[in-house]
Amino acid sequence: MPTSEAPLAGIVVLDLGQIYQGSYAGFLAAKAGAQVIKVEPPQGEPLRRRAEISGGSVPFAMLNCNKLGVTLDLKSERGRSVLAKMVGRADALIENFAPGVMDRLGVGYERLSAINPRLVYVSGSGYGLTGPDRDNLAMDLTVQAYSGLMSITGYPDRPPVKAGGAVVDFLGGTHLYGALTTALFQRERTGAGRKVEVSMQETVYPTLASNLGSYFASGEAPRTANKHGGLAIAPYNVYRASDGHVAVIVITEQHWAGLLKAMGRGDLADDPRLSTNAARSRNMAVVDELVEAWTATLTRSEVFETARAHGVPVAPVRDLGEVVNDPHMHERGMLHWVDHPEVGRVVLHASPLRFHGMAPVAYRTSPPKGADNRAVYVDWLGLAEGEYRQLVDDKVI
Repeated sequence: MPTSEAPLAGIVVLDLGQIYQGSYAGFLAAKAGAQVIKVEPPQGEPLRRRAEISGGSVPFAMLNCNKLGVTLDLKSERGRSVLAKMVGRADALIENFAPGVMDRLGVGYERLSAINPRLVYVSGSGYGLTGPDRDNLAMDLTVQAYSGLMSITGYPDRPPVKAGGAVVDFLGGTHLYGALTTALFQRERTGAGRKVEVSMQETVYPTLASNLGSYFASGEAPRTANKHGGLAIAPYNVYRASDGHVAVIVITEQHWAGLLKAMGRGDLADDPRLSTNAARSRNMAVVDELVEAWTATLTRSEVFETARAHGVPVAPVRDLGEVVNDPHMHERGMLHWVDHPEVGRVVLHASPLRFHGMAPVAYRTSPPKGADNRAVYVDWLGLAEGEYRQLVDDKVI
């Protein structure tokens, strides 16, 4: 029977995530109904500390809503002791420190799983917990470079370019959440927790599929700008419109026939240079010139509406202002305006994971640093008032 209960209702996750990777996995868990406790050092995690420069961390507000927030000094023995008590009551722990940090602090998997054998311990890193590259310093930018992603991004006659968004961090975070839920599912069957890990580098390789096809066929994988990574589809590019740019892609011959009708170029239906995708790919410059001669005379909206009416995959290249105000995502509840006490009026996001029949988890703003210390340490964990006050006075929390 279908249930309206949140999938992770009753699950307690200790989120030691920092920046994007671990924090996003914790966000997805919170939006799936888990009670997620964000555990930060007393000075706050690095993403929060960016607020000291910018006056408020919008990324922190985005990724840490619906979490309880506590501070805890894991460099102190008493702080590690408190974490051990929390682990005894938790279902899962997420961390994306550099490999070996948790072990050096004395709160690695071996110790924590001995306290709670049902614990699902989720570890994210740049290059994995083993192997010769384990200790390479990893950030989204450096992993984009090392994974090959940057080498295929940009124009062939210009230097490599990083992807505009932090794609590797969020690929890592999405996979971390998949690892978390898969291990929780197994625990329901076996009763035993386990350690799971995700390497950011390893999440990138599958995204290179088109480019790897070109590499294994010819030994090369050039930067193709906005063209298909394997130069095997045409049209597939970004074209000028009178007020910006539009993206056009033709996958099937039905798409091509529709595009010819949209352009008013039915006379080209039997042109042997254009009659199949293979022929168009061989004559890519001709195709691009033909398409742009049409798009350049119209606005983005006119191109989009005309192509859509003929069943052709086309989209305007929109700026962030347009995306923030996207009526479609607002209508679906993915985006919503929030008057945030720390960062002001912003548009924040819900989870892309939708569980039909379940009411959306009510939004709670990201917690101020240590906002839920008492609720977690006294009310949930059961520390005595005197012990709690001593931890505060000694700056352990």
